[in-house]
Amino acid sequence: MTYSIYHFFNSLVQQKGLFKKRKKLDQFPFDRKLLACRNKGVFPDLAIRINKDKKIFTGGELIELKDSNSYAVSSFNSTIPSGSKKIEKIITGENSIIKRQMKKAGNDIFSLPIRDVFYLVRGRKKQHTKVCLVYGSFFETISIDNLIGQSFYQVLEEQLKNSGKEIPKELKKVLISILSQQQSFSKVRDVEKSSVKLRFRIMTEVKTDGNILNSKKYPEIKDDTLNLILPCHNEKQERDIRKKLNEVFTKKELKNFNIFKIKHHLNGYFLVLQTKL
Repeated sequence: MTYSIYHFFNSLVQQKGLFKKRKKLDQFPFDRKLLACRNKGVFPDLAIRINKDKKIFTGGELIELKDSNSYAVSSFNSTIPSGSKKIEKIITGENSIIKRQMKKAGNDIFSLPIRDVFYLVRGRKKQHTKVCLVYGSFFETISIDNLIGQSFYQVLEEQLKNSGKEIPKELKKVLISILSQQQSFSKVRDVEKSSVKLRFRIMTEVKTDGNILNSKKYPEIKDDTLNLILPCHNEKQERDIRKKLNEVFTKKELKNFNIFKIKHHLNGYFLVLQTKL
């Protein structure tokens, strides 16, 4: 059996009517044969099994579920959205539940050190539903380090302005460089003589330009549709996508989809495979 995000999408298509019936997205009956792990409240919510033969499909994709009772993408807690993540930064320690599940699934976990990340986004508005399985770069238009660094730079500039103080530019650069690493915030800080420990938590909210559910920004994503959304910035990427689609779907099946491109307002073109719910 071959595993990939394309096969996962195909399994969603087979049961697409349930997206309008399931109260919570994590109640959807995902095909367990495709999954190396399934979690709740821990990134990733789902992970695709890895293929031993990686010529066409590597498998191993990580998926986070995002469910909303509106056409706004629900906020990302702690894990900033990105197109890929290093598996070594996700699996921490021998007792990691993710590691145990992946090993039980028979995966050579570190044979694929960098994993593609997808977000299964569902939005509901009145009687309508939109579902998008979207590649993480749709939300990652600048690097995570740059995002964090620039955010803290804004805080630093605001506080300096309010206090009337100045610090050398070189010191600013050093401070921002230190504070731009996300792992710095995932650790619990134990301060001497304090009766509590402190951990900073980063939450990420999607702006309008990156909201795939927004009907004004992305009118092509229709009500009551299921969509696979993949980066398509050049002809090579498009050929690769279409080759993989032809491996997973028959010509007859592909005729049932609406296939087109949309232009991200900050990040180029994406190819969409769309079907009605």
